[in-house]
Amino acid sequence: MTDCKALIERWVRPEIRALNAYHVPPADGMVKLDAMENPYSWPPEMVADWQSRLEGAALNRYPDATAAAVKTRLRQVMGIADEHDILLGNGSDEIIQLLAMAVAAPGRALLAPEPGFVMYRMIASFVGLDYCGVPLDDQFDLDLPAMLAEIERTQPALLFLAMPNNPTGNLFSADRVEAVIKACPGLVVLDEAYTAFTDADHLSCLSHPNVLVMRTLSKVGLAGLRLGILIGSVDWLHELDKLRLPYNINVLTQVSAEFALDHFSVLTEQTQTIRREREALFSELSSIEGVSCWPSEANFILLRCEAARDVHAQMKAAGVLVKCLDGAHPALADCLRFTVGTPEENQRMLAAFRDALAG
Repeated sequence: MTDCKALIERWVRPEIRALNAYHVPPADGMVKLDAMENPYSWPPEMVADWQSRLEGAALNRYPDATAAAVKTRLRQVMGIADEHDILLGNGSDEIIQLLAMAVAAPGRALLAPEPGFVMYRMIASFVGLDYCGVPLDDQFDLDLPAMLAEIERTQPALLFLAMPNNPTGNLFSADRVEAVIKACPGLVVLDEAYTAFTDADHLSCLSHPNVLVMRTLSKVGLAGLRLGILIGSVDWLHELDKLRLPYNINVLTQVSAEFALDHFSVLTEQTQTIRREREALFSELSSIEGVSCWPSEANFILLRCEAARDVHAQMKAAGVLVKCLDGAHPALADCLRFTVGTPEENQRMLAAFRDALAG
């Protein structure tokens, strides 16, 4: 009988075998500041109201296939015009995969600036698209000549621009984004996962026929729900909806999301608090000798220090988990990414960081 390894080598595509699964490190008992989560819980009275709402969820029935009530509240909360359609995914990752599946064909490419969100590259491999990463400039902005040259060379079917960018935290220059949109022959997706932490809004870019805007509720405090949002023309979303698996947004997610959107002011207050804490944390980090950090429009801060891997390991040993990016991309050598937590968590993180730097 042929063993499993031989079967895998025969039938699993080489590019899949070459990948590593997306790794999420365990964080039990630690100050968890590695995944850009909202550190704040809901007020007790809000939790009680939510639990009461859940009691009415019909778990024996399939959920609303279109999640119509959730979409209605999203329009109201996010100011989405009636002329634009909404598609929901089981997290933004599912939406990225739907987009890639829709345009995948032999010889076609997915393009994204780097360093950027790792799932763009991984999902390109999943669906058989050629992945083209274009390095950002030394300010982590779009290298426009390089981007335009790569667009001309590869004629990408799909191009992602994260606004703000992960892991750098910055917004790309508006004029460069506009030039890329106009030059790209395929679909351009503006990934606004961190829109709650910046004043920038790119819904106006939907005036371009090749632009869609992607958002999520994960960063505002609903990471456990896994609800991604794609906004754009009815024509584009009609085609993408053909690839969406039936009932992909389960009934508990729909009920919980609708409830949270009814109380969105609570989440907005929390994100405003995180923005204030981000500025305080940036000020403290910037004052530490030997540390370079970049201004952020997201809920995290990217920094560079000597021996980042050792610093990361020492912080972890002290019970504080941040993200080590050293080795992920040449531009991220000796870089760490700190998610903004509560004031108490931020102080613990700073103390652990200073101790690790001191050796």
